[in-house]
Amino acid sequence: MKRLSLGTRIALITLLTSAITVLILLGTAYNELLKDFERVLSQKQLIETRGVADEVNRSLEIRLTALQAFAATLTDGKNLIPLERINNLMGRQPTLSNYFKEGLTVMDANAVAIAENTFVPGRIGTSYADRSHFRRAMTSRQPVISSPIIGRKTGLPLLSFVAPIENDDGDLLGFAGGIVNLEESRIVPQTTLGDSQTIFQVLDTERFIQVDSLSSNAPMPELPAPGENLIVDAALSGVTSGVVTDNEGKKWIYATEHLERVGWMFLRAVPYEKATNPAWASFREFLVVSVLATVLLAVTALILTRAATRPLEIMSKKIRAISRDGSATGRVSESGPPEIRNLAQAFNTLMREREGLDRLKDEFVSTVSHELRTPLTSVNGSLKLLQAGAAGELPAKARAMVDVAFRNSEQLQHLISDLLDFNKALAGRMPIHLGQIEVQRAVHEACQGNDSMARHYRIPLKPEDCEQHWLMADPLRLRQILDNFISNAIKFSPVDGTVRIWSSYAPDNQIRITVADEGAGVPETFSDRLFQRFAQAESGTERSKAGTGLGLAITRELAGLMGGEVGYYYENGARFWVQLPACKPDNSEKGSDREGT
Repeated sequence: MKRLSLGTRIALITLLTSAITVLILLGTAYNELLKDFERVLSQKQLIETRGVADEVNRSLEIRLTALQAFAATLTDGKNLIPLERINNLMGRQPTLSNYFKEGLTVMDANAVAIAENTFVPGRIGTSYADRSHFRRAMTSRQPVISSPIIGRKTGLPLLSFVAPIENDDGDLLGFAGGIVNLEESRIVPQTTLGDSQTIFQVLDTERFIQVDSLSSNAPMPELPAPGENLIVDAALSGVTSGVVTDNEGKKWIYATEHLERVGWMFLRAVPYEKATNPAWASFREFLVVSVLATVLLAVTALILTRAATRPLEIMSKKIRAISRDGSATGRVSESGPPEIRNLAQAFNTLMREREGLDRLKDEFVSTVSHELRTPLTSVNGSLKLLQAGAAGELPAKARAMVDVAFRNSEQLQHLISDLLDFNKALAGRMPIHLGQIEVQRAVHEACQGNDSMARHYRIPLKPEDCEQHWLMADPLRLRQILDNFISNAIKFSPVDGTVRIWSSYAPDNQIRITVADEGAGVPETFSDRLFQRFAQAESGTERSKAGTGLGLAITRELAGLMGGEVGYYYENGARFWVQLPACKPDNSEKGSDREGT
């Protein structure tokens, strides 16, 4: 994280914030979506359950109303009609017989069967006064529907309908009864046919039996004990709808509807997956859109962040360039957010002040160098005359002191010359006279010029055979560059080492001249400042300490004025090179002069 740029950090923070925000929104959206689907599914179950209850209620109401109308035909206003007529009427009730397929019965005022349309052995003469629904009918004088019962004579799960027969004075004359076989009738619809995952049950809340599970010649199926079936427990708790987890850990959405007329509760439950599956399907679409939006947001944030931090990166690069090269200059655009503008203005102000200080320093160095050159020339000339014996033969000690003074005056004179050349190059006042130069000849001349120094340090110079390379350069300035490279190579080469010089083609139609030694090279920590003025790397050899530290800086400026460049790399020794534009030899070409700018 420490190595990441500010722009990258801001982009990462933006992306991370966006991702967290999207995740929170996705989680919230999924929860809300799931709740909505849960509510919709619960409402759907409630509606379907109510629909079933209403359908059952209508079926019961139709049967009870038809039976009540039939009961009204069994009296002449005062008494029951004769039995023969009753049997005749019962034989003429196709619709009523269809409603009560297990038979129609007529009972007297004591609830004793006196007539039937379907023969059942032993039913005529049987008293039903002990049945609770008959007792309710006797008391209320209202039509009554029984709870599920097992027929005394048939052994079938039955539902008994009873309608009182009254005369005009309201006296009870008897009862009209109808029997429905719950196992075969369609009073309780099969709403879950073909759907094994849906639970549908009809619960009798008075007798705690399961109505839809009644079967012939079987005891009444009692409801599960508390805790045995958590779905039934939830239905009987009084909460009409909700979510319940069964004993196996599976979640269900249930709904109930109570039919008070018969004391039945209709229970319908579906697996919770029926809510989660469509919710997840819808959520996946939302997820895809959210991911695309997040990617778009991330790309936009990255572009905007890069644009916002671009001036900072430019300033950072310029500052690093200045730290590597003291002569680097430049300005940054004072645009963007207020913070960036303020920083850019401060940076540009510092650059102007720095350039002003550099100009003052260069002018001071140039002035001092000019002022020192004249007296130093006189001193140097006088010391030469003393060495030549113009003042007579000097004692040995005096001659040694004159030699020391002469060597130091020459070194000081070289320093002043380098300073003046460097200032001229920086100011663009260095005269450059371009012409065609044969590389092999220029290399041999440079080697001859430095041969005495090479012999003194016992360093052989080996100019390798160069091809017929020609380049466009100023002969004097090229020689100055080569002399600097060769003298440095001699100074930094080990004893009995070799300095080699060769040329080769370089990209962009240029010729590269390389000077190689067998020394230890330049320390990596110093390589960035190698071509800066007054820069010298630490070295273990005594001869490497001599010099002004301006030579390589001058070579860079001279190469730039001639349209080329200089560089360095290490390969079994230091490799210094200069690249200059190549040209084709033309004997008629006289060259051209231009002032460096």
